[in-house]
Amino acid sequence: MKDRLINWLNTALTLNLFFVLFSFVWFASALVGRAANINLGFDLWYSLWEPLFMPAIGILMAGAIISGIIGWVSNRFFAKG
Repeated sequence: MKDRLINWLNTALTLNLFFVLFSFVWFASALVGRAANINLGFDLWYSLWEPLFMPAIGILMAGAIISGIIGWVSNRFFAKG
């Protein structure tokens, strides 16, 4: 049960990481496009910042911390040997 939960958490965090990386690439390209007066969706990206991208970054950070705590507790208290 614990291994299934950890595998699911790692899969969800991996997908979330790729989403956050995609949003960063979109932001960087839209920012360069804005500087060159080319519309690459900066206004759309900015409108999605608070309701979509901030929670995704927060979930990624919280999930990494939770995953680390689970691994530490597992090694500390349930290690064999």
